[in-house]
Amino acid sequence: MNNNILTIIIPCFNEEEVLPETCSEVGNILNNLISEKKVSPKSKILFVDDGSKDDTWRLIKEYSKQYSYITGITFTRNYGHQNALLAGLSVASKYSDIMITIDADLQDDVKAIYKMIDKYYQGNDVVYGVRSSRQTDTFFKKNTALAFYSLMKKMGVQLVPNSADYRLMSKRAVLALLEYQERNLFLRGMVPLVGYQSSKVFYERKERFAGKSKYPLKKMVHFALDGITSFSTMPIKLIMNLGILIILISIILMIYTLIQKFNGGTVSGWSSLMISIWLLGGIQLLSLSVLGEYIGKIFTEVKRRPRFHIKYENYSQKMK
Repeated sequence: MNNNILTIIIPCFNEEEVLPETCSEVGNILNNLISEKKVSPKSKILFVDDGSKDDTWRLIKEYSKQYSYITGITFTRNYGHQNALLAGLSVASKYSDIMITIDADLQDDVKAIYKMIDKYYQGNDVVYGVRSSRQTDTFFKKNTALAFYSLMKKMGVQLVPNSADYRLMSKRAVLALLEYQERNLFLRGMVPLVGYQSSKVFYERKERFAGKSKYPLKKMVHFALDGITSFSTMPIKLIMNLGILIILISIILMIYTLIQKFNGGTVSGWSSLMISIWLLGGIQLLSLSVLGEYIGKIFTEVKRRPRFHIKYENYSQKMK
């Protein structure tokens, strides 16, 4: 019998519509792994309720009473998807040898968990779930995602393209991840920094089973900006380079103006003056906003506020 305890961590925010199917599908996977003796009978599913406003937590409590392998955590309020993942890892790492994170919407193929476990026993501490294609994405989402990964690579950030937060991590990899203390979380960039041997499992992503996406365009843009500013100072360097370029252009224009003046060809140009003012004003505001983003992150980090507050959890009770 295998003594390695697996915990499948599932963050939830207003997922009452999809939760019954999620419990059924992920529960079948876990029970199959236990029956095949690939993981310990003590293995669990850990739902992390991220301050849901619907019946998500009530359903988690009901399933927890009905099934011994289902456990739950609920926050005092909504702290965000990344904090929900980290809370699940923090709690599960006390008892688990293997941890897998997956979203509740069933878009990620749960059957890929079998391959992840096999990869783990081949000596991998981190196994990334990677989409084999983006056929289910819209044209806009597909191309903006590819552009984001390309941009992050050019900035020197280690990301696994087409991989989100569907991954397996060993206990020692999770403990190493938890040593990172930043409040501005971007786990897709943080996990590769941990090191350890890693591998990939490819799968086809499906349409959302039920409910609405919790990542509209606004949140996606904010998430992308968090990733860029949390892992690279390249935008600040670009501002510096832009400033140098503008100075060079200004020197050229100044020389040109002086030559025109000495040749008696100066003409009062209202249009060119207005264009210059608006252009420089826009660049200055953009530069200030980028610098402000970094200063804002410093402000958040130095306060050292808790990442989350857990209102209730029964995972530890069931593991004892």
